[in-house]
Amino acid sequence: MRSFSPDLRLRIVAALDAGQPTSAVAERFSVSPRTVRRYRQRRRDRGSLDPTPHPGRHRKFRGADEAVLREQVLMAPDATLRDHRLQWHARTGVWVSESTLCRALQRLQLTVKKNT
Repeated sequence: MRSFSPDLRLRIVAALDAGQPTSAVAERFSVSPRTVRRYRQRRRDRGSLDPTPHPGRHRKFRGADEAVLREQVLMAPDATLRDHRLQWHARTGVWVSESTLCRALQRLQLTVKKNT
């Protein structure tokens, strides 16, 4: 689920500061009363309304890396995942697991040879 825009968050808190009740603010901005209370508490505790970053690691393969990976697979379509993994390390110096490589290839809708 995407977070609400910073502008909307500021308008919600500004309406609370103007003295409007939580339920009226929630109805006015089409959000739940819990969201309104959460924004008030977040500003009080953190001094900011910025959304919390999502936990977890960043992807190893991003935009430019995916283009390079696509080129690598198209240049050697008969190579296995293991071969592509070794080629990726030789090319970039970064080790990735076969599972990570497989997920990246699935996102790119590419297939590779299954066995030697």
